Amino acid sequence: MKVNPLVELAKKGQSVWLDNLARPLIRDGALERLVKEDGLSGITSNPAIFQIAMTSGDAYDEQIRTLSDQGKSAGEIYEALAIRDIQNAADILRPVYDRTEGADGFVSLEVSPHLARDERGSVEEAERLWKLVGRPNVLIKIPGTDKGIAAIEACLARGINVNITLLFSLKAYRKVIEAFFSALESRNGGGESIKGIASVASFFLSRIDVKVDKILDGLIASGDHIEEAKALRGRAAIANAKLAYELWKEQFASERWKKLEKNGARIQKPLWASTSTKDPTESDVKYIEALIGPHTINTMPGETVEAFRDHGKVEATLERNLDDARAVMDRLQAIGVDLDRVTDELLQEGIEKFVKPFDSLIASLEEKRQSLAGTTAR
Repeated sequence: MKVNPLVELAKKGQSVWLDNLARPLIRDGALERLVKEDGLSGITSNPAIFQIAMTSGDAYDEQIRTLSDQGKSAGEIYEALAIRDIQNAADILRPVYDRTEGADGFVSLEVSPHLARDERGSVEEAERLWKLVGRPNVLIKIPGTDKGIAAIEACLARGINVNITLLFSLKAYRKVIEAFFSALESRNGGGESIKGIASVASFFLSRIDVKVDKILDGLIASGDHIEEAKALRGRAAIANAKLAYELWKEQFASERWKKLEKNGARIQKPLWASTSTKDPTESDVKYIEALIGPHTINTMPGETVEAFRDHGKVEATLERNLDDARAVMDRLQAIGVDLDRVTDELLQEGIEKFVKPFDSLIASLEEKRQSLAGTTAR
């Protein structure tokens, strides 16, 4: 019998999460099969994912019709649809959450992307969504902007589970870890429990390579550093992730962390996101095979799940070749690739990539709301 590489990842300490959430996955039992057969232990969602799910087919029409007849706006309808999906997915994953004593089995729901630079608004929406969903195995997603990091600390201090999204740089990641520690210290110092508070930090991968490779291709085309640029194509994201994990190990081995851990704190796991390979000349499981290690999560779109199940190789690779990872970053800088600028641009672009589908989704739901209002289900 063939060994399932997805299941084998858990033996290396890595969780498999699905970067997709749609009602048909829940209704037809596909999500439950992924949990039982492939060891799936979490799900992430975002406005782009919901935009595709809610505007394709008729899986949501009955609820849209009911809410429309109740006079709900398109924004209120979106929230109700999303919350039902999140609750149902969380219930399917609840056995994983219980079996791992709260270490895994989470579903993520994002605050409005329009709040990415609004600290107060993010905190208020996160708290409202947390209460509305009403499941312990839910993470509220907040992007790692400067205002977002302040909101993340405030939410964690209130006992809200948080998935920090759109992380690209080590500089931002260091701030995220600091916010996590500070929030738990604040709760602990105030006599509040820090047991069971969950958080993950989502590092985005393929988007880094896409942007850096474009710069490298420009150097090649102009005749500058041709051989070095060719040698560095497709290497920035994995090198960046390896260095992020090195930072994680350092911070979570500190005396500061050990004090929190003694009081029941649970580690904040690094999560590898944006793991579908964009370059067709590269392996379709590139971002899975190169970053396998303990206390990590890899969140994959459906096609990457299938690819890794079919031909993925499982080895502990995350801590290999750290010197080479540092060298890649140094070499990129030496030929003029400004990684700070790259990651800053990616953060701004990432926010826009969620704002546009979110606004498109609301517009589409308004059209559906109007077309379905007062009609009867067939």
